[in-house]
Amino acid sequence: MSADELTSLHRSGRVPAEFPRLPRLLDGATPDELARAGRLLAAVDPGEVLREHPGTPVLKAAVTGHGTLSGLVPSLTAELARHGTLLRPAVSDFDSYVFDLSDPEGFAGDADVVLCVLDHDIVTGELPVPWKVTDLERVLAEKVSLVAGLAGRFAAASRATLVLNTLPLPRSVPAQLVDHRSRALAGAAWREANARLLRLTAEHSGVVVIDLDPLTAEGVPVTDPRLGVYAKAHLAPGLLAAYAREVGHLARHLTGRGKKCLVLDLDDTVWGGILGEDGAEGIEVGHSPRGEAFTAFQRVAKQITAQGVLLAAVSKNDLEPVREVLRDHPGMVLREEDFVRVVANWRPKHDNLRELAADLNIGVDAFVFADDSPYERGLVRRELPGVAVVDLDREPAGHPGALLADGWFDTVELSDEDHARPARYRQEMARRDFLESFDSIEEYLRELGVTVRMARAASRELPRLSQITLRTNQFNLTTRRLRQADVEALAADPRAFPLAVHASDRMGDNGVVGAVFARRDGGTVHIDNFLLSCRVFSRGIEQACLAALLRHARDTGAAEVRASYRPSAKNGKVADFYPRSGFVPVAEDEDGTHFRHDLAELPEPPEHVRLTTDFEGTPS
Repeated sequence: MSADELTSLHRSGRVPAEFPRLPRLLDGATPDELARAGRLLAAVDPGEVLREHPGTPVLKAAVTGHGTLSGLVPSLTAELARHGTLLRPAVSDFDSYVFDLSDPEGFAGDADVVLCVLDHDIVTGELPVPWKVTDLERVLAEKVSLVAGLAGRFAAASRATLVLNTLPLPRSVPAQLVDHRSRALAGAAWREANARLLRLTAEHSGVVVIDLDPLTAEGVPVTDPRLGVYAKAHLAPGLLAAYAREVGHLARHLTGRGKKCLVLDLDDTVWGGILGEDGAEGIEVGHSPRGEAFTAFQRVAKQITAQGVLLAAVSKNDLEPVREVLRDHPGMVLREEDFVRVVANWRPKHDNLRELAADLNIGVDAFVFADDSPYERGLVRRELPGVAVVDLDREPAGHPGALLADGWFDTVELSDEDHARPARYRQEMARRDFLESFDSIEEYLRELGVTVRMARAASRELPRLSQITLRTNQFNLTTRRLRQADVEALAADPRAFPLAVHASDRMGDNGVVGAVFARRDGGTVHIDNFLLSCRVFSRGIEQACLAALLRHARDTGAAEVRASYRPSAKNGKVADFYPRSGFVPVAEDEDGTHFRHDLAELPEPPEHVRLTTDFEGTPS
């Protein structure tokens, strides 16, 4: 980070105007630099940023807890700014978490997330003096039961995501017990309480629990004795900063800025050595201490990509030797079939990344790029500032930690669709190869055999519909993000009918690729949002679904269909989606352009799409 540059922007009042540059300015910042940046950025009026850049993602966060938490806001502000997101914080009064979570509507309001920061003092502060292990077990059970009850009531009443955390255990707690047997029992009770907290995330879809143990295990101090005693700040600033980084990863997902594809360099990244110079027999992978370090990195990459993250390689090499290593080298964990695309040539890597994004039909800002070369990393940062760049140094033992440090692919929950995603993108590459054998796009589409089914979403599909709103940016007519609880509420609303769009073709099943959120209000059908995965653009699916919905509206007695388009930095390609199907603009405001279709003349669906619909259970 250029600390001087950020300070200069702050002093000149230019931070709001330059807010989109902050991810680059904060890239690679040290903890001290982030702390300083957070203090400067927390003083900036979010409204000024939005006036300069109306499309800036905003996260509204309500903060509550037991101890003093005002020091958390600068860290949160800096962490969200690192990902191009603006924080609108509201910090509750000291030790008010029980009251706040008991009154979700009054406290959370329109917040996107509620951060309930728990600390050890909620337990230790209620222990008698002297205390025994049985006292600790009793207080832990009471507090966890209290938090579980509050979480359940909050999740049932609020659309906000509730973020809890495990209780960090300072050494000073077990150290007060002089016999090791009691210490062991106290540690077991504490960990059992934390296990109960962690399981709340499986019980309530709107609850996330951040585990602080991995943070403290890496040496982050739990407490600062002076701040704890004099300011009632029971968690040390370093731990609050590490907690804020975890929240930043979650915020990136909740604001639709998650990453989709891990792109790896190969030489001295996936294996040791230079393939073109050392040959397949000379590269290091497995069977030596340094080779085992590269094997460990491959294992981490494979673990990540087994959970729905796309994997690609971009390397300055000749393609065929690379393929031979991926197919035949006995030490390799990653194989050719693990990659959706292997690009090996001598072109600049930023050009290859642009082309790869076009092939995958995703934005370059969906990439995480890992390379051991400072030159290549610097070039990608300069030419493609939206790409997240992972700095890998020459010591391969540190590569896994560098890749995992920023939780680039974090999501609240995985679906079956996530696990199937890499295979479906490989099918998409086959479709592109298939396209090249035709003289026209029309002939290609006829032979592709696109089959679409649009139906009211089943309960098992609701998490996927929420995920589509969180991950889809290009074909997203309003860019409204819906949590799973929001989609479940729509499914339960007698006026609303969320529709799932399934697609398949001769290459395979694409799964649930789109969502239409509609509702009936008397003689008017409102399309609140229309979304489609970037994997299936330009196949006529969207036109077929819209034509079917318009026909259903007319056949069930509706007089009109209303819809809206709200522009964003990424959805410009669908600005004319509604007008192309006969909608006319009727109003424009801060929520975008509003359209109306009078249902007098309906568009015909594309002839090459075989469409089936099931509107059973939709209001009429």
